[in-house]
Amino acid sequence: MSERVVIIGTGQAGFQATSSLRQAGFEGEVTLVGQETEPPYQRPPLSKTFLTGEGDPSEVRLRPPTFYESKAIGLVGGDPAVRVDRERREVELASGRALGYDHLVLATGSRPRDLPVPGSDFDGVLQLRTLADAQRLRERLGGEPRLVVVGGGFIGLELAASARQRGAEVTVVEALDRTMARAVTPTTSAHFAALHAEHGARILHEQAVAHFTGDDGRVTGVELGDGTRLDADVVVVAIGVVPAVELAAEAGLPIDDGIVVDETLRTPDPHVWAIGDCAYFPSVHGGRRVRLESVQNATDHGRAVAAAIAGEPAPYDALPWFWSDQHDRKLQIAGLPGEHDATVVRGDPEGDAFSVFCFLGDRLVCVESVNRMPDHMAARKLLAAGRSIDPADAADESFDLKAYAAAS
Repeated sequence: MSERVVIIGTGQAGFQATSSLRQAGFEGEVTLVGQETEPPYQRPPLSKTFLTGEGDPSEVRLRPPTFYESKAIGLVGGDPAVRVDRERREVELASGRALGYDHLVLATGSRPRDLPVPGSDFDGVLQLRTLADAQRLRERLGGEPRLVVVGGGFIGLELAASARQRGAEVTVVEALDRTMARAVTPTTSAHFAALHAEHGARILHEQAVAHFTGDDGRVTGVELGDGTRLDADVVVVAIGVVPAVELAAEAGLPIDDGIVVDETLRTPDPHVWAIGDCAYFPSVHGGRRVRLESVQNATDHGRAVAAAIAGEPAPYDALPWFWSDQHDRKLQIAGLPGEHDATVVRGDPEGDAFSVFCFLGDRLVCVESVNRMPDHMAARKLLAAGRSIDPADAADESFDLKAYAAAS
């Protein structure tokens, strides 16, 4: 009897695991289960090019529908998993259908964090996670509306940039003292805050939303904690995400900041794996457990678990990297943002291209690059190899960073 693999979640991680299983020569049954009726699609364009009005839903699909039939992949859309019976090795779907498995991959992803303030249920108060969310928001951005974005992280700033390109009047409300504070250095935060201001967006720091105002059930404004009132036709709440761990928790699997897995991304149940945004895994690059929200992490997790199921398990050691496109700037981050005690800058943050090298002691831990792809690629090589660089060399534009990174 051939082995059966059930993958729950049709995001980037779930799709990649499915595709990589077939690429690895796995000949058993593969079933991909999702909440949405749409075939798997890319999420990054939803806050960028898709919002600006470019393209239609079919252009963000990861593969055309015929791909799944040609690869003998069972694609179950619109019938979400509601229970996992680990003893019977079955997944129960909302329809009552039961799927047996030999390997279960939880790629349940994450969902937007709610903002529990009065008025959050008004028409026009939106979140952005799914293609349907993006379609609703794209429609609302017609006619140059007044948009308030609650949250100055990657998603909030990306959609703010897209909305300005559509002609919307944009105000970003951020609770912390700088934008993208949890992900980038003050140097990079300041650069992007200035960029958004140059393009006509207003950013309010250290402000919290007290409540939303409305008329006849539709949002008309935002009132902040200090009494400031902002008129709004549309509000997008973008204050981060929480991992979707309910299925795993109800099945008795350990939960921390996500579904706890080992270095091969396997849970304590040898038949169950977790990947992508929902997985809390030990990182060799961070020296601690982490949960990452990025396409790279989801993709590499999917490949790793597919290889393990196909008979080639190995500790997961891919280097994390991230990116964000805002106006004409591409921010790329190599390594794990977070703990460091020194930074050096290569290039000019007052211009349109520079990099920030972050060190912990004498060890390079992360590099942020803005419109400097060569710096980013060199940083990925260095960090993946566990190599560092002298801070003086990192800051010296005449130093051949590419050659240094390529040296064995």
